[in-house]
Amino acid sequence: QVQLVESGGGLVQAGGSLRLSCAASGRTFSSYAMGWFRQAPGKEREFVSVISWRSDIYYANSVKGRFTISRDNAKNTVNLQLTSLDAEDTDVYYCAAGGLYTSNSYSLRSISEYRYWGQGTQVTVSS
Repeated sequence: QVQLVESGGGLVQAGGSLRLSCAASGRTFSSYAMGWFRQAPGKEREFVSVISWRSDIYYANSVKGRFTISRDNAKNTVNLQLTSLDAEDTDVYYCAAGGLYTSNSYSLRSISEYRYWGQGTQVTVSS
């Protein structure tokens, strides 16, 4: 069982930055891929970024070059640094754990690969 708690969301002006964090419980954290997804009201949840158990990193094209994902297995945390934010980045951001010992780029972009989800943190970018 893995429990995930996100933090760090908030209101920021366009062009600004935020750092999202996800704290995980459980002894098997290092075995999971840790992903970030986002969802706007009335829209499907979409992939943002993932870092695999062995630290392979993948980004959605829409955030590549602006967002940076990292993990600290000693602290059971995964972070997402958001920079150059614009209004289209306004969403609820979710942390997810899944893809046990998986590094496949295609699989890790799929919601179905993730077993555990956090409650989400709101990011609002004002223009």
